[in-house]
Amino acid sequence: MISRDECVARDAGDELAALRREFTLDAGILYLDGNSLGPVSEAVRVRVNETIDQEWAKGLVRSWNEAGWMAAPTRLGDRLAPLIGAQPGEVLVADTLTFMLAKLIGAALDQRPDRHVVLTDVANFHSDIYIVQAMANRAGRPITVKPIDRATLDDELNGEVALVMLTHVDYRTGEMLDMKGITTKVHAVGALVLWDFAHSAGAVPLDVTDADVDFAAGCGYKYLNGGPGAPAFMYIRSSWQGVLENPLPGWLGHARPFDFELDYEPAKGMQAFVTSSPSIIALAALDGALDVWDHASMSQVRAKSLAMTDLFIALIDQRLEGVFEVVTPRDHAKRGSQVALRHAEGYGVVQALIERGVIGDFRAPDICRFGFTPLYLRYVDVFDAVEHIVQVMTSEVYRDPRFAVRNPVT
Repeated sequence: MISRDECVARDAGDELAALRREFTLDAGILYLDGNSLGPVSEAVRVRVNETIDQEWAKGLVRSWNEAGWMAAPTRLGDRLAPLIGAQPGEVLVADTLTFMLAKLIGAALDQRPDRHVVLTDVANFHSDIYIVQAMANRAGRPITVKPIDRATLDDELNGEVALVMLTHVDYRTGEMLDMKGITTKVHAVGALVLWDFAHSAGAVPLDVTDADVDFAAGCGYKYLNGGPGAPAFMYIRSSWQGVLENPLPGWLGHARPFDFELDYEPAKGMQAFVTSSPSIIALAALDGALDVWDHASMSQVRAKSLAMTDLFIALIDQRLEGVFEVVTPRDHAKRGSQVALRHAEGYGVVQALIERGVIGDFRAPDICRFGFTPLYLRYVDVFDAVEHIVQVMTSEVYRDPRFAVRNPVT
């Protein structure tokens, strides 16, 4: 049986332990929901306050030039690029994830005008499915969107497929897909591939260059800790830049935005996919959040992530055998940075844990979801969280009617 003292000892030898001090964390909270919203860091506070008190309050409109506001989307893209294995000039930060996906879907479909099928995962986040259907409806030709069981992808790939859109890490189960292998198969039939990195960026090592990925997008508020509603990012391989056209063009994507020309001429590179004025304060928060990555490598983060998720699964197996179904893959190569437990009363279980200060979340119909973020979580936090889960399950307090009342956000 794994002991709490063993976990304390592991924390003492953790090379990432000092980074916990960078974040604001309530001492009474065990936060296992960084896969939904990361906590605030001191660097975020400093950067946002600087933007408000200096750049905005004193610089006013001059800061578009003097503080580099106009270049913020591409500058932040270059800061973020190493986290996904991209090259300088291949990443843009702006808008939200759904808008980024919309731009990439529309642009990709234009590149395969003689093909009429889009494949996507039936288990994708529902917003991804909504937006791919909406963009297909506006493609100017009949497009069939087929949400499939990803296990059948090989059988569905053929010369009719224009685009395959997949989420790299399943938001419910935490299963991680073989990005390079799947991309190779998609390209073999002449189709393009778009990856959603919402649960991957900052959580698992990514190498879009090695995998020959065409396009990708992800959000900034989960493992990147950029704040609620933080700007998203998009990746476009350099070979596609200047070829791909932004289906939602705007003035700041124009080659000469302040010439105020009526005809649209796209800017060079990723700037062409900027549509409108960036949200400077939100970008400042993400800018500050990225500071922590100056002190941690993805290999360090991945090693600790796997160790923590292994620990959590082992403790659940030892102390609550048969109570939950662990639906997250045990195979490291197929696991993201979360663990999903299936239980018929999952919503009540999560609510009972939140009342105790153990914050995870619930995903319908029956998934208790726990995220493990190595930048600030300790091994002892994992041990203590399982202790609370044991108490909730053995006492059956989760059956209390007050825990069945659904909140707007689960």
